[in-house]
Amino acid sequence: MKTWALLAGPVLGAAAWFAAWSCGLPVPACWTAAITVLCAAWWVSEPIPIPATALIPFAAFPLTGVLDHQQVAGAYGHTLILLFLGGFLLSGAMEKSGTHRRLAVAMIRLASGSNRGNDHNAPSGRRLVLGFMLASAALSMWISNTATVLMLLPMTIAVLEKIDDEHLAVALLLGVAYAANIGGLGTPIGSPPNVIFMGIYQQVTGIEMTFLDWMGVGLPVVVVLLPIVWLVLTRRVRSSKPIDLPPTGPWRAAEVRTLIVFALTATAWVTRTAPFGGWSGLLGIPGAGDSTVALAAAAVLFTIPDGTGERLMDWDTARRVPW
Repeated sequence: MKTWALLAGPVLGAAAWFAAWSCGLPVPACWTAAITVLCAAWWVSEPIPIPATALIPFAAFPLTGVLDHQQVAGAYGHTLILLFLGGFLLSGAMEKSGTHRRLAVAMIRLASGSNRGNDHNAPSGRRLVLGFMLASAALSMWISNTATVLMLLPMTIAVLEKIDDEHLAVALLLGVAYAANIGGLGTPIGSPPNVIFMGIYQQVTGIEMTFLDWMGVGLPVVVVLLPIVWLVLTRRVRSSKPIDLPPTGPWRAAEVRTLIVFALTATAWVTRTAPFGGWSGLLGIPGAGDSTVALAAAAVLFTIPDGTGERLMDWDTARRVPW
């Protein structure tokens, strides 16, 4: 029944659009009618949680040209607050599916060479620290710094039980923590102060800083700081004993689908206004903003099955985000 209700919403919305269009209403009014009927149908039948349905207009109105993202956000607070909400929900879905853990282990193995034995040019102890730091920095660009460290901490402790080098233990623990803070500088949603600065910057200068604009400043800082901190932390590490990481098993449907949504969302953020005007210019929807992308992704997560009879995101998980 939930599947039929999920399909009925867009069908009824499309019927409302054509009914409004046949009555001679302008296109924005047609889209308003369609989105209203879609939300009403899903509120009544509840194929996805009621609060999740309430997020749809924030993404749909800018994408259809009814209102721009700042006008839509004005009904709630600020467009950057909605961007942060969408980022929280996206990271919550990654944590729920375990995608973030699989990505972390893959990056640690790639950088540390934990399964390739000794390396005379780069002892496995130093490379192990580098792997954990890269994983911590990369994940904290998209999920909160605290959540990143808490996720990596069990793996870190498991590794510490297999080593007897005090300098390596200190470097590993501090590296995970420092890298999370450094990586949080890379994207607007990486850390709350980033979004606060973007809002104040726009108020003072009148210039909107996009997702790509921020990354143009933040990513170089991450690229410079991360190797410096790694070199300082590992300057006394001499361990060369290879350390195996726990196996992650085969990919699950929820992990694959969440990773696809995440990749498409990140791509949409980066290419919204560039190159050559980005997809917003190509599609003629300049009113779409980064918050539009974030909330559209959040709404999609509530509708896609995870392969076990549930959705990639549910409200029990969403209500636990640090809102």
